[in-house]
This record gives sequence, C-alpha cells and structure tokens, in this order.
Amino acid sequence: MKIIFLSSLVLLATAGIFGQDKTIVLVRHAEKDTAAANMSGDDPLSEAGRERSARLLKIVKKYKPHEIFATAYKRTQQTVEPIAAYRKKKVQTYDPAKQPDLVAQIMASKTEHYLIAGHSNTIPALANLLAKKEIFKQVPDTEYGVIWVVKIRNGVLKRVEVYPY
Repeated sequence: MKIIFLSSLVLLATAGIFGQDKTIVLVRHAEKDTAAANMSGDDPLSEAGRERSARLLKIVKKYKPHEIFATAYKRTQQTVEPIAAYRKKKVQTYDPAKQPDLVAQIMASKTEHYLIAGHSNTIPALANLLAKKEIFKQVPDTEYGVIWVVKIRNGVLKRVEVYPY
C-alpha cells in the first residue's frame, strides 16, 4: 500500500500536478541622473537613486533572491548591484521586449527566489504576466519607490503584494 501511494505521488509530481513555489520581487529602477551631460538614454543613478538602491538591499535581502535580473541599462543594473554583491550573485540581463520569455524561464526553473529590475512601463506589465491578469497599470515616470512581491504556491498565483520603499 505504501509503495502504491508513493508511486502515485511521484506520478502526480512528474505530471505537473504539484507546481513549484516562487517568490518574485519586481522593482522599477531607482532615480536616474537626469542632469548628466550626455543624455544618451542610458543614464546612471543619481545620488538619490544610489540611496534608494541601498534601501532596496535592506528590504529585499529577506527574500534571499537566488537569481537577479535587470535590463541592460545602467540604472537598472545599478539598482540591483548592492543586493547582488550582498548575495554574491551575478546580475543577469534580460530583454524587456521579451518578457514572456523571462516568465517562461522563471516558471521552468527550479529556482524559487528572484529579483527583477525594470522600468515604469515594463515592471507592471511583468507583474500582470506573472499574475496572468491585468491588474497593474504603468506607473508614473516620477514614481520610484514601489516593489511588487509576487508569490506563487504550487504553481498558482497566491498573491501580489505592493510595498513602498
């Protein structure tokens, strides 16, 4: 009887009945330096942005991200660099135009804890993709102090929490 029960559990697990648990922290990049002489569009963080990035470390370290993603822009990379250094992780670059690919990669991975930095128009869209419904709208260009924590349990969205920081 025990062998049959264990065999059934193995079959259910391999059939995908038991989904994985994921905690995915999403953040828009911190304040960029708009006073930079070279307005190339790839501006670094301002002093206020670096301070916010340090605050992000204090908040996000409790989620213990095992994988950290950011777009190729300096401001997103610099936003997550403190937590990446703290966790001794490499910041992986993703293409914000291919967010469904990123979601598929995350959902197929055995990794459970993520941090993803993006932009005012991409992070709410990514939260919507993960939630599988339209909940969030693009944030104002002046809004930098919000993080989304997406919790997936057994392969199903449990909740999305939104926090100021």
